[in-house]
Amino acid sequence: MRGYIRRKGERSWQITLDTGTGPDGKRRRYFEAIHGRKSDAQKRLNELLVNLEKGIHTPPGRLTVGEHLHNWLEGYVKTNCSQRTLDGYQSIIEVHLIPALGHIQLKHLHPQAIQSYYGKACERLSSRTVHHQHRVLSQSLKYAVRQGYLGRNPCEFVDPPSPKGRAMRTLTSNEVEVLFEKSIGNYYYPVVYAAVSTGLRQAELLGLRWRDVDLDFLSISVSQVLYKRRGVCQFKEPKTTHSRRRVAMTPKLALFLREYRAERESLYWQLGKQLTLDDLVFGSVEGGAIDPCVLTHNFSKLVSRAGLEKVRFHDLRHTFASLMLLHGAKPKVISEALGHSSVAFTMDVYSHIIEGMQSDAMALLDEVLPAGVNKNSVAKMSPTSEYLATEHGHLASRPCSSGG
Repeated sequence: MRGYIRRKGERSWQITLDTGTGPDGKRRRYFEAIHGRKSDAQKRLNELLVNLEKGIHTPPGRLTVGEHLHNWLEGYVKTNCSQRTLDGYQSIIEVHLIPALGHIQLKHLHPQAIQSYYGKACERLSSRTVHHQHRVLSQSLKYAVRQGYLGRNPCEFVDPPSPKGRAMRTLTSNEVEVLFEKSIGNYYYPVVYAAVSTGLRQAELLGLRWRDVDLDFLSISVSQVLYKRRGVCQFKEPKTTHSRRRVAMTPKLALFLREYRAERESLYWQLGKQLTLDDLVFGSVEGGAIDPCVLTHNFSKLVSRAGLEKVRFHDLRHTFASLMLLHGAKPKVISEALGHSSVAFTMDVYSHIIEGMQSDAMALLDEVLPAGVNKNSVAKMSPTSEYLATEHGHLASRPCSSGG
């Protein structure tokens, strides 16, 4: 393989690189324009030759960042991620990344251009939003490196904005009691009660069927979830193996669900239907799925009626975890109940609660350990004691310093 440099202008050079023959037997060449001195073009040619030796190929033609992002969505994300993830990535790419960086040729995408975009984006978007855009862009460029289009990921040399942590809102035991009192008689009270009692996500609760609930062995199996995509509610399998799990329930919840099921059976009988194991536990009056947006809207009304501020439905999940921690449950048990990928993640999310438990832990330790005794302490020993005599003896035997 060989490379050539040809002058195109006063400070412009064209690199021509022979990359061998293709499957059709035709000669393949790669062209790249360099602005600057001839030494700059020679340096770039050397890089290309080294990359080819390593099996790192240059992007085909004038592949732009926008074209690469579309190829990444179709070639990788679409086949390896959920539809929900694909929709989210596609929105970020179409609305933000392509308008800002899509016109740049992939091989010419430098860290400075990315860093400059982040600075401008932070003027109108939150740091968390821009950080998420960075993650999407970085993942797509990692794919370009694996495909041999880039030697290094330019995002590795960029400092993305640090997302500001959201203040977690958890309810105290008293606030939970107030919420339940104000919710009794409301159609959505059962799902609210179950959310605090199990820590299940909203999508997991709305996808729950009666066959997933074992009232004899006090357990719930999470086997499907309900998401709303483009205005349509769809049932899907849980996203990860950790989300697909069995969760224990309290005896109070089991008793509540028995009574609740009897009421549902009576309602179905009045509608001329029979409740089956495939029916949703928390469904509409007719038995269909509850729209997540409708549940969120009605929950906001319940929270307002209870006099609680800035409480989301998802905060009921945080409340479950915090109450479990505060009452001595082990982090591993809580992590499994929540469907987290690791105990470390659970500890990180609820670290502020664990830190607040240190005083309680020290109180328990104080009950176990005996009180200290000062009877034999050095402070109460006589100056003529054997200890001091020995020490003075050692000191007397040491040579004096000659310093003045």
